[in-house]
Amino acid sequence: MRMMNEFEAQVLSDLSVLKSQMAGLMGDGNGGRLAELEHRMDRHEQNWQRAKGFLAAVSVLFAVIEVAVGTWYRH
Repeated sequence: MRMMNEFEAQVLSDLSVLKSQMAGLMGDGNGGRLAELEHRMDRHEQNWQRAKGFLAAVSVLFAVIEVAVGTWYRH
């Protein structure tokens, strides 16, 4: 049987490190850092949609108030 040379040993060592880093990034089937990032992005998107809805409601309220005040001063 042939012995590994230094280059092959270094490649196998680097692959082992890469495999452990990928396991940390992707997770072990239950989610990893990428799944956590996806959940954070989903929460951010929900918060952004809520903020846009709130701002739209406030702008409608201000428009109604402006029309009411304009009508009040004309009479």
